[in-house]
Amino acid sequence: QVQLVESGGGLVQSGGSLRLSCVASARTATVGWFRQASGKARDFVASVSRTDITDYADSVKGRFTITRDNAMVTTYLQMNSLKPEDTAVYYCTGSILFGSSRDASDYTYWGQGTQVTVSS
Repeated sequence: QVQLVESGGGLVQSGGSLRLSCVASARTATVGWFRQASGKARDFVASVSRTDITDYADSVKGRFTITRDNAMVTTYLQMNSLKPEDTAVYYCTGSILFGSSRDASDYTYWGQGTQVTVSS
């Protein structure tokens, strides 16, 4: 069982930046970030594969960057030019699959989530 712990959430003004971190207790092939706004479904945000192939939701492309360290234990989500519609609980996920996926069901391990609130 892989444990994932997110940190870095908080309150920021529109246009600001935050960096989320996800520390895993062991390597996973692919790491992703999903988010869930109040009353809405959980949506894909970004993912990075074992070979550093990245994928982004259209809504965050050009504003968010996902990276992982060489040990493939810590993953970061740099979020710039934040908008009020980015407000959500952000979840780090780990998958045993070797390719990127936007499907939440492909991810086996989930963190507890970290709240990101963007004020207008």
